[in-house]
Amino acid sequence: MDEAMMATVLVQQLSVEAQLPERASALAAGWDLRAAAAVALAPGGRALVPTGLAVALPPGYDLQIRPRSGLALRHGVTVLNAPGTIDPDYRGEVKVLLINLGEALFHIAVGDRIAQAVLVRHVEAHYQWAESLPLTQRGGGGFGHTGVR
Repeated sequence: MDEAMMATVLVQQLSVEAQLPERASALAAGWDLRAAAAVALAPGGRALVPTGLAVALPPGYDLQIRPRSGLALRHGVTVLNAPGTIDPDYRGEVKVLLINLGEALFHIAVGDRIAQAVLVRHVEAHYQWAESLPLTQRGGGGFGHTGVR
């Protein structure tokens, strides 16, 4: 990969169960996060699952915590606040808020892959009041305004 396209993320191991994030394939955008504690998720239940990791992100980047598609498809387990956002100035433990939307108890073991982390470059913005906004063809059309087909 082009070195200009790479960013360095410093990772601190907070527990012996913690594992460095890793990709399942060479071009995967998401880096798998693993549980650092065992958790049982009842149907409809939610839990903040520790990863045992803290990170130092480069300025201008955030880490988005996203669901793993296999967990969602097979078990109905997903990231409740998807995507969760880890800000570049946060130094606490990275934890994943999971919810079990499935019908069965779901057991998470230490080392299980529970979510994926995607490093995203973000743009600094300045918000200001305006008397009106530039017109567009879409206008104020939202939630389903274009139909299903």
